[in-house]
Amino acid sequence: MTPRLIRPVSLIRHLGVWRAPGAGPAWRQLAGALRLLILDGRLPLEARLPGERELAQALGLSRTTVSAAYGSLRDEGFLTGGQGAAARTGLPSTPGPRPVRSTLDPEAPEDLIDLTSAVLPADANVHAAYVRALERLPARLPGHGYESAGLEELREAVAAHYGRRGLPTSPGQILITHGAHNGLVHLLRLMVRPGDPVVIDHPTYPQALDAILAAGGRPLPVALPDNGEEGWDIEGLASACRSGAAMAYLVVDHHNPTGRLMRAAERNRLLTALKGTQTLLVLDETLVELTLSGDPAVSASTVDSPRIVRLGSMSKSVWGGLRIGWIRADRAVIQRLSQSRASLDLGVPVLEQLAAAELLTDGGAALSLRRPLLRARRDHLLKRLGEALPDWVCPRPVGGLSVWAQLPAPICSALTVAAAAEGLRLAAGPRFGVDGAFERRLRLPYTLPEERLDEAVERLARAAGKLAGARPPGRRQVADGPVY
Repeated sequence: MTPRLIRPVSLIRHLGVWRAPGAGPAWRQLAGALRLLILDGRLPLEARLPGERELAQALGLSRTTVSAAYGSLRDEGFLTGGQGAAARTGLPSTPGPRPVRSTLDPEAPEDLIDLTSAVLPADANVHAAYVRALERLPARLPGHGYESAGLEELREAVAAHYGRRGLPTSPGQILITHGAHNGLVHLLRLMVRPGDPVVIDHPTYPQALDAILAAGGRPLPVALPDNGEEGWDIEGLASACRSGAAMAYLVVDHHNPTGRLMRAAERNRLLTALKGTQTLLVLDETLVELTLSGDPAVSASTVDSPRIVRLGSMSKSVWGGLRIGWIRADRAVIQRLSQSRASLDLGVPVLEQLAAAELLTDGGAALSLRRPLLRARRDHLLKRLGEALPDWVCPRPVGGLSVWAQLPAPICSALTVAAAAEGLRLAAGPRFGVDGAFERRLRLPYTLPEERLDEAVERLARAAGKLAGARPPGRRQVADGPVY
């Protein structure tokens, strides 16, 4: 397969504002910016970058500067191909675990704070569930262990879980998967052909974008209103679906990354607007139970239709290491998925399914303890951001695990590189969009303890201060793609 060629104009758009006076040699800043693009997935692996001379001319740099940046990335394993040969993106192949800080900046502090993942650590309930699952495992060992749709008792527990939300569900409507992302991959393989448009709300979950592209789909973004409104562009979504979209992937319950919630009236309007289309509406409900303001039942949508598929997971509400998710869909869709999954995987480990069943039948006790913890951390982070970075706009999310902060200038990629030097790892705003969007945005999870959040904000403020002090007054920053 011919490697994808990244042309200079495209690479410059992805780089955005990558250079800051006084922040170190130009070659090191360029290498850091390119490294970040590779790690974020905005530059695909095995892609061919522009030649040294070509890129130097496009950036207005000397060829020596670009050559030094490429050479540094080759030494670290992020580029392949010797000097003078085509440089292709890659990842380090050093055996064994690689320190996180070395993939960002060799000079970053050892005590790195990672804000790229919005997940909670496991609590005591997870260990207890595994203990009970181990006690029940011997009864399963005489069987073959392959369950294409999942253990019956776990599917019953998931179906009962939907029933408590006001969505009567049978076990035959449930397929157990390796997390919600795995469920989306199965759906894309079954429903989407190469070149098919897939409607998404914009911004959206980065791994969903990756999955759509990997399946050959064409993401069709519909921007979330960003003029003080909190809802969705229902007319825009319906219009995009009428263009022949095979699928629409939406996160309507504590949207990742914005945290907003689609109200019942909007859901009804959307379903009405989609009547007569062939679009499969896939609702990612990974964060549905993480309501932090108001009644958790408010987010439990009872809007249903054979054209609606729901993705669920225990990774966000329980623990990321428990790779258990599910698909709730019409029986005919579940049967087709069960038949097609054998070419991708042979099911989910039995022990994890037994542990998940234990956790789902606790009556919501574990989540009732987690919500106050997350609420306190959300409010703590917002307070500290307001004190340390008063020119940032940080809306209070009604649920979910992160704040979608608006920066005073389109500097997110440059800030991410600067923060890495302070020992703070960030997920840049453009990672959540297409075509370089969201250079004014940054997702900040509040899943760490308060003292770690304090330190993270201090490091973030230092990085932002250095970046602001390095920008010449009056100089207009160029956004990496459109600003929403």
